Amino acid sequence: MTVAVVFPGQGSQSVGMLAELAQAHVEVKQTFEEAADVLGKDLWQLAQDGPVEALADTRVTQPLMFTSGVAIWRVLREQGLPMPAAVAGHSLGEFVAMVAANALSFTEALALVQQRATLMAAAVPEGAGGMAALLGMQDQAVIDLCASISGERISEAVNFNAPGQVAISGHLDALEKTVAAAKEQGCRKAMMLAVSVPNHSSLMREAGDELAKSIDQLSFVAPEVPVIQNATARAADDLPMMLERLKAHVYSPVYWTDTVCTLRDQYSATLILEAGPNKVLTGLSKRIDRALPTLPVNSPATLEAALAAVAELG
Repeated sequence: MTVAVVFPGQGSQSVGMLAELAQAHVEVKQTFEEAADVLGKDLWQLAQDGPVEALADTRVTQPLMFTSGVAIWRVLREQGLPMPAAVAGHSLGEFVAMVAANALSFTEALALVQQRATLMAAAVPEGAGGMAALLGMQDQAVIDLCASISGERISEAVNFNAPGQVAISGHLDALEKTVAAAKEQGCRKAMMLAVSVPNHSSLMREAGDELAKSIDQLSFVAPEVPVIQNATARAADDLPMMLERLKAHVYSPVYWTDTVCTLRDQYSATLILEAGPNKVLTGLSKRIDRALPTLPVNSPATLEAALAAVAELG
């Protein structure tokens, strides 16, 4: 009977997030105050007051979601959660997982995440890239469809979030063609997403190469618990391998379905806690394996329920 902890990425943010948890647990505001010292801006006030458009800017979303994940992790640990069997994060959440596993300090990781956001925002001209979601198609069918359309204009399957739920990324016009073709093939739901950055596509290669230079300068150490990385859905054998995967992270796919299965099968996870605003990963877990309990942690009530479930495991 073991616990795993996962951290969400962009898309889980909302105005007013974590307000109740911050009132009950000082670790939340303390973490955001640390972030303000590093970044020179008050993410907490922005998260509480909005506007929602500002929270959707990847240059804000990434450091905001990163700080939120670390804040909730600190609350969990302060409330007695033992180190889990393994950790993982969806996309940006992988950086939170690195901090949770004590592979990198919060301040160094936050500065890296802010640089990641800046590089990604500048990777393609505004209005040129984006993402879309295809629901109800098999993974290989989506891969094949993207390959048939992608050429000089890129359309790639990048986020394998749950069975029948794949996100694609690339140039806006190529994505629109892919969405139209998916509907013709009987895709249950195909839609463009409100994302202006072609996350995890090959269009992020230049940003990834630049970010790799910074990763080389940071004081990473071997993680205390396994970090299941997006691109392979496996933990690395050693620190150099972990860092090589992290360097390629921004332009590599996210194999989330396989990640959850790895937590269950390789690390015997019988309970997963989602440490982040909202409950996006909890919803994906239900699609991946309904028999594997996944609980969100983002408020005093959800924290209490999660800790009670952990206590029941013994």
